[in-house]
Amino acid sequence: MALAALRRATPLTSTSSRLLFARTVHSPIKMSQRSFSSFLVSPKELSEALSQNAPTKISTAPRVIPLCASWFMPNDPQKRTGLQVFKEKRVPWARFFDLDAVKDDKSPYPHMLPSAEQFAEAMGALGLHQDDALVVYDSEDGIFSGPRVAWMLKIFSHPNVHLLNNFKLWVEQGYPTDSGEIEPWEKTEYPVPAFDSSKVVSFEQVKEIAQDYNKEGSEGIQILDARPYGRWAGTAPEPRPGLSSGHIPGSISLPFPELLDPQNKTLLGKDELRKIFESKGVDPEKSIISSCGTGVSAVIIDAALEEAGYGDSTKRKIYDGSWTEWAQRATEAEGLIKKESA
Repeated sequence: MALAALRRATPLTSTSSRLLFARTVHSPIKMSQRSFSSFLVSPKELSEALSQNAPTKISTAPRVIPLCASWFMPNDPQKRTGLQVFKEKRVPWARFFDLDAVKDDKSPYPHMLPSAEQFAEAMGALGLHQDDALVVYDSEDGIFSGPRVAWMLKIFSHPNVHLLNNFKLWVEQGYPTDSGEIEPWEKTEYPVPAFDSSKVVSFEQVKEIAQDYNKEGSEGIQILDARPYGRWAGTAPEPRPGLSSGHIPGSISLPFPELLDPQNKTLLGKDELRKIFESKGVDPEKSIISSCGTGVSAVIIDAALEEAGYGDSTKRKIYDGSWTEWAQRATEAEGLIKKESA
């Protein structure tokens, strides 16, 4: 049955790629033992953490390091890149995590997870250690790609990962920023980590769930889709040419902007998030798979579920290939691409 398939590990292929990483001209901040109270970190909390100690090269204490994860859709009207906005404005002492580089570059799908070896290579190229507390953040547009990078760090067993809520507020509230050119960090030997395969599902696993949908005896695993409603309904085009829009059978449309404050673009509060999930008919007792276009904004749903305390965290998973893979491997003829009637 689908539930058994869901529990099977997703294999990763070992890949190597030429990665692009960067650092600011500042030294990293060495911190005393510091832990944030929750996964989400406010600008005030991050500022206080970064101001506890002056930069030093001799301290060996764990560090708090901001990690810029800015990424933009291929149809971004301003044709921006993550590296571009990182150079233009960033949190002091931040490093840039390139979501387009740290991936399985042998896959035809845009953001499939890298191998554990490639992940370790990427972290080492950023000059990071396993005991660093990493605070991931987005561009000034608000929460978008940061949750994906934070999730990747966690499933590759980095122990201390947080998400800034958010860089837009950081700037608006007058906290300092840096800009300008960057240079490579001094590399570290980041150990090859364990990979938590229980948090990821493959095309084959989702296909089995979709084929079981509405059948007697099916487990009723829920799939939440973070794309805009028109793309889910099949009435609006996908941003990637040649892909059919539509949705996985039985999936629930939950466009990720609904989970964000319309003005500040931060994640909504716990109570508001719970009301949204309830209004969509999401059952907290059942397993939940989050999906989107390429596996990026799906993790906004996952982060919102975590923040709301909605459901069992051990039953939450991400469909890594998401719609870009689904639309290339499934067909309407099979009944695996559904569209809403006009």
